[in-house]
Amino acid sequence: MTQSTQTSSQTPTSSPKLWKFHGGIHLPDEKALSNQGPVVEAKLPTQLVIPLAQHIGAPARPCVQPGERVFKGQMIGEPQGYVSAPVHASSSGVVRAIEPHAMPHPSGLPAPCVIIDTDGEDAWAPDRPEPVADFQSLDAEALRARIRMAGIVGLGGASFPSSVKLNPGQDQPIDTLVLNGAECEPYITCDDLLMRERASEVVTGARILLHLLGTGRVLIGIEDNKPEAIAAMRQAVAEQQAQTPAQLEVVEIPTLYPSGGEKQLIRILTGREVPTHGIPAQIGVVCQNVATVAAVADAVLRGQPLIERYVTVTGRGIAQPGNFRVRVGTLASELIAASGGYSGELAKLIAGGPMMGMTLQGDAVPITKAMNCLLALTPAESPDPGPAMPCIRCGQCAQVCPTSLLPQQMYWHARAKDLDKVQDYNLFDCIECGCCAHVCPAHIPLVQYYRYAKNESWAREREKQASEHAKRRHEAREARLERLERERKAKLRKKKEAITPKTKAAPGQSAAVGGAEQSSVSSAADTKTDTAKTDTAGSVQ
Repeated sequence: MTQSTQTSSQTPTSSPKLWKFHGGIHLPDEKALSNQGPVVEAKLPTQLVIPLAQHIGAPARPCVQPGERVFKGQMIGEPQGYVSAPVHASSSGVVRAIEPHAMPHPSGLPAPCVIIDTDGEDAWAPDRPEPVADFQSLDAEALRARIRMAGIVGLGGASFPSSVKLNPGQDQPIDTLVLNGAECEPYITCDDLLMRERASEVVTGARILLHLLGTGRVLIGIEDNKPEAIAAMRQAVAEQQAQTPAQLEVVEIPTLYPSGGEKQLIRILTGREVPTHGIPAQIGVVCQNVATVAAVADAVLRGQPLIERYVTVTGRGIAQPGNFRVRVGTLASELIAASGGYSGELAKLIAGGPMMGMTLQGDAVPITKAMNCLLALTPAESPDPGPAMPCIRCGQCAQVCPTSLLPQQMYWHARAKDLDKVQDYNLFDCIECGCCAHVCPAHIPLVQYYRYAKNESWAREREKQASEHAKRRHEAREARLERLERERKAKLRKKKEAITPKTKAAPGQSAAVGGAEQSSVSSAADTKTDTAKTDTAGSVQ
């Protein structure tokens, strides 16, 4: 367990106590590339490619047909199951097709998308939910339903359906709401600009969640390399503090990667540790990204589903880095063109940041709810580390791991495909932040090994579940056949028992008749014998 530290006062009126998490690294933030200007409204594209799977859980099921006219904000994909989220049209137009399209994924494999030819009218759906002037008039269930049907998911990168996260259950009382404004990964500045320009909406969204959760405190954590965002948020809190009995506090935290990780930020702000294989609700905390909270305000107060988001387009491979307000479904290529296109040689294009983002095969992929950044790196920014060398057991990976794991041991067992052993070292506590790989002098792609081990473990678990399911079905079938056989035999036995008395009476009756007939024959024979004797006697005389 790490030692807690008392920090200096971060606000004129309070001295919040901050805690440290284990490990972490200092990285060049490179945020000045894109945070110098205001957010630009991206041009409405002529075609939108809207994926049906933009969240953790079951993908949405299409509820429109090719050739159908749709409107802005209209649901085009309905949720399937509890852990799912609907998908909405980002603008009005006509559905051209529902077909697979390349997705922002390292594999480049296609996934089902609704392709819409926009009409330029940008007309809202007539059945758009009515705005709510007083959110306090709605109960928690109504607010959750509104958030769910607005398709809101985590916009910090995890894309977990927010309505599920905001339903911890009655046995999990929540006392603290944590808003994540850390944005710790280099290059990304969309949350920074969001807090500067829409601080009031963020605070209003926080008040909505406080009302929904029945929570008395909200802590807004922002790294100290975002002074403008901190000032804007503090002003918005001061303006709205009188409208809520809860405590709202903006907390300035040290810049250290990955302080924006959910478990790490909770540790910094509250000193509490999320248990292994656990969730923050188990320790009385719910954590939401600031962009997610702003989307909640849009859904509740304006009846607007999640159809757009802020996206950072940056890197020295981009001519004019900046931030854009983008419709979901806009192709990345159009956003890059709006940024002046590529400049110079491009080493790689990443969806997300340089540490946890995924390298794309091309830019013909749509912007999704989870994509917060398009990062174009030059060879100078992303040099080839060269081939991996043998591990020298230096231990640097363990020193920087923010979840206090043993990356070296996990690597050895993952490499040996010993999945049970690697899980013994709490594999699934790894947040894949990349700190271990960043400091590894042997250039071993450690995170890739952990992802491999996770995927193999999940696959094995699915096979185990499928095998157990098949076994249960087989046993149920055998039991059913055995029961049917018992029932058949029981019916046959009852039938035999029903006809057994009749069968016993028939032989008796047959014997009596046979005896009578035999008696009659004997009597007749005797009569004939007596007659014969009489005749014989008469003749002799």
